[in-house]
Amino acid sequence: MSNSLPEEYEQEIQSPPAHHPSAPPHESFDISTTVDPSYVISLIRKLLPSNIQDGERAIGRDLIREEPNTEGRKEDESYQNHGTLNRPESRNDDHNQGRSAGEETWEEGGCILWDLAASEDHAQFMVQNLILEVLSANLAVSQSSRITEIGVGIIGNLACHEIPRKQIASTEGLVGVIVEQLLLDDVPCLCEACRVLTLCLQGGEGVIWAEALQDEQILSRILWIAENALNPMLLEKSVGLLLAVLESQQEVAAILLPPISKLDISNLLIKLLAFEMSKLKGERIPERYTVLDLILRAIEVLSTMDNYSQEICLNKELLQLAKELIELPDKFEVSSSCVTAVVLLANILTDAPSATFELSQDLNFLQGVFNVFPFASDDAEAQSAIWSVIARLLTLVQESEMSPSIFHFLVSILASKLDLIGDEILVRPCAETDARVIAMKRISDILMQWKLSDGRVKDTSSLEDSSIDEETVDKLLEICHKATR
Repeated sequence: MSNSLPEEYEQEIQSPPAHHPSAPPHESFDISTTVDPSYVISLIRKLLPSNIQDGERAIGRDLIREEPNTEGRKEDESYQNHGTLNRPESRNDDHNQGRSAGEETWEEGGCILWDLAASEDHAQFMVQNLILEVLSANLAVSQSSRITEIGVGIIGNLACHEIPRKQIASTEGLVGVIVEQLLLDDVPCLCEACRVLTLCLQGGEGVIWAEALQDEQILSRILWIAENALNPMLLEKSVGLLLAVLESQQEVAAILLPPISKLDISNLLIKLLAFEMSKLKGERIPERYTVLDLILRAIEVLSTMDNYSQEICLNKELLQLAKELIELPDKFEVSSSCVTAVVLLANILTDAPSATFELSQDLNFLQGVFNVFPFASDDAEAQSAIWSVIARLLTLVQESEMSPSIFHFLVSILASKLDLIGDEILVRPCAETDARVIAMKRISDILMQWKLSDGRVKDTSSLEDSSIDEETVDKLLEICHKATR
């Protein structure tokens, strides 16, 4: 198996299509599934550890329920319907050599259950039939990386659903067993462990998981994984887990933020951002785009925290990295990251006026901020952040001291945004305290000065790549006047 995992593991998979056959009614089951319940139970039985594999002993110890009559039912029917849904890739590495027939049977049954766990109905049925206890027993004794990966992966799909997620937290010993998987060195196992922890920290049982994670050794291990991961999927999962910690509910944050604040998480995230930006400028690798966005989101969350805001605002390397991202000429593939970078800069510029002055001298940056706007059309908070940055920049622009060519470039940037500004004001009229009012007043001042300037300034259009249409300037002035009345 390759070290990367399919992207579809990340999200809850919808219930199987309607053409899948429904299971026949049976009085022993109170959940409707699209797979024969007896077949699901037979698969769970296959996962029983060898020391309790005998059927009577397993049932007697309540490790699995009685299996209903399966006469006339072909297991292959259900297998064909769900054989490829959300299944982990086969391994071709050294961990997968010399497997026994029992391990191959376990893997086959486990992969099918992994697929089935993506459906909420199937997930609830599996939990009712003690799959969590079976998996916990396996993980406690497993010597196989593949079995561990599949076991934690099944739990990860179960954790996508509220009721099974609650059961995971209440299953004796299981929380600790999952946290212990972070100490492994196997990439797929670590990916699945991080996925489970991310999902569970965001649920209503987050405090239980936070208490299990608060040990400094465990938190240090998570940061170490993020810092040293060469595999993009593992980096994505580990940074995603750090983001879940930073964005967690108040009760969870109260447990995890104090110890993690001692581990220099901000410098780690900035170091990761620098690495991803170097990759982005060298070669566009789509599988790294999500990693870049998660890192920026984590830094943006830190920038809003009292203990970190000053440290973030004063970091010149971070400011330069965010600036470089926003100034990229082709933003489409990393548009989400560009939006996050502007939101981050809005937070920084609030507390760092010196940085604002430096950025206001770079008109390419101003143009880059305007160019991010279309990617934030459905995010009112991001739009407000963009206007906040624009207003701060324009407030410090000193058009009267610019050379004719630079002044022309500034006016051409503003004139080219006529449609964008017009649509924005039409959709969301300005409030009196809106940053857009400040921006509009400054745009109006700059355009008026250009209109009143002598011919020498206006004639620089012949030396520029883009000309300025006076009719466009007049239309933009009219929009600004209406917006600021």
